Amino acid sequence: MAASPASGGARSCETAEQTREWMEAIASFLGRHRPLLEAHVVNFFKDRLWEMVDADWMECLRREPVESLLMLPSGCVQDHWPSSLQEFILTARSLVLPREQKSPKSFLPNSRVASIGTVLAQGMNSKKKHEIEALSGMVDAIARSRGAKTVVDVGSGQGYLAQALSFEYQLAVIAIDASSHHASVTNTRAERIKKHYAAKCVEKQQFKVPRTVTCHVLSSDTLAAVVLDACQDNHGEHVTESNNCNQSSPQIGQPNHSIPQLVLAGLHACGDLSVNMLRVFVSCEQVQALVSVGCCYNLLSEDCHEDTDTSPGFPISNAAKSSKLVLGKSIRDLACQSAERWRSLTKEMALQNFDIHAFRAAFQMVLEKYFPELSRLSPSIGRQGKALRRQRLRKEMESHLAMGKADDLSYPNSKEQNMNTDGSLPTEPIAPKGAVQCCSNELCTAVVGSSISRVNVGPSDTNHDECCKFTLFKDFTISGLGRLGCGCVEDVNLLEIWKDVQHFTEFIGPFWCLRAALGPLVETYVLLDRLLFLQEQGSAVEASLFPLFDPAMSPRNMALVAWKLTEDPLEPSHGNASHA
Repeated sequence: MAASPASGGARSCETAEQTREWMEAIASFLGRHRPLLEAHVVNFFKDRLWEMVDADWMECLRREPVESLLMLPSGCVQDHWPSSLQEFILTARSLVLPREQKSPKSFLPNSRVASIGTVLAQGMNSKKKHEIEALSGMVDAIARSRGAKTVVDVGSGQGYLAQALSFEYQLAVIAIDASSHHASVTNTRAERIKKHYAAKCVEKQQFKVPRTVTCHVLSSDTLAAVVLDACQDNHGEHVTESNNCNQSSPQIGQPNHSIPQLVLAGLHACGDLSVNMLRVFVSCEQVQALVSVGCCYNLLSEDCHEDTDTSPGFPISNAAKSSKLVLGKSIRDLACQSAERWRSLTKEMALQNFDIHAFRAAFQMVLEKYFPELSRLSPSIGRQGKALRRQRLRKEMESHLAMGKADDLSYPNSKEQNMNTDGSLPTEPIAPKGAVQCCSNELCTAVVGSSISRVNVGPSDTNHDECCKFTLFKDFTISGLGRLGCGCVEDVNLLEIWKDVQHFTEFIGPFWCLRAALGPLVETYVLLDRLLFLQEQGSAVEASLFPLFDPAMSPRNMALVAWKLTEDPLEPSHGNASHA
């Protein structure tokens, strides 16, 4: 019998002391499982990583159905599992921030969420539309409660949030992004939307489009300077400004009555950009509130890991700085794992994911044996093998196997295999049409270039699935070596490596699920570090973490909301938003 998924513990982060206690508990737990945190799937076979996990755990989990493994990161355990394994999973889950989406009205009673029409939603997928509707409504409510008429959209991308705030909520918006192309797209799109809204409006209403500023934000001082400069002259239509970001900042922190009261907003502002927003909120008198949804923790600069003159993106709270917990890029990357996404996978998609992890780990063995100097550089071969491509690949191969038409299939040469239609390298391994023909139990037909070579796959009881997996591994290897500019390795040598590791592939799924269970815990620590930084500012600042999006649709769903306290009667009512 299975225990239902845990939804987080009864911990709170309403006060700085409570937040510190929560972070200390997380740091202690992560410290006890440091080897698992630091393990990298590419070294799975090379370093025999499954041996670092309790043998009873692995023996138990390797026999579990895939569906049970996918529920593991959500804190769902089985009664027959070892008690130590159950304790590990349940403890990890109890320390995670609750992620279930809440209505903005429970946080801001005066909020309204406008439905985005087809014109404004053009170009958005369902995930982006969901995010923009929820976030724009919250930003509007925060702005109105603070008496702010201007919003600065930091890391604005193509301007979806900026345009929703501008046209649906009639707020003045400044959109800052590092890409001039994004600014151009934002401006063009905004003019088209403006015409639509003007045609709909019966009264003679003036619609302002977001003003775009192009700038590489390298520090909080840079962001403050750009924000304040842009707001000093924010009376006209959009003007794309290319900013070298070297100018001195207007008196940061000093009142400037020519600059309106501001709200900083960011939807998945990557890496240090989210942290720089927090520092600008604290340092600038004009910035009254902040609504930030972070992203890309792997891109954060980290104290003790980055040689930089600027303040690191992690840790930023005094308590975390005094802690001995150090993450590093590999662990920060793990923070992007989503328990909700894991449990929403189908069995087929999960098995394909596990296969790809196995192929990448086996590919590392190829590099170790034939390209050792390259292997030591920890090369990246891109995002090889998304679920859709793998699913289509497998269906195509199964179709060919069932129809028995391999003899009349055409095979592209090696150059064609490693090129897209536009001449660029593929981001995923591309299996040649008809790449597999399991013509007998003893032979597997494999494609190398434009020729077909027969490779002995072993005893007569080797099944078709094993044959197909080897061919997928070979195709993965050919693509990976091509991306790295390496020559090909003989099929028989690849088969030797695959046969050496094949027996241990059953441990990949359990190992990866155990490690993924720690991901939400790392993200919780990073988010609490940001919250505590604001709480350490004292009674002048109120801050909360709020699950704004559906986590299955948008895994980075926690909004950090902060405002400066005044005697304004319209203070947001945060209720239970900031505690578990």
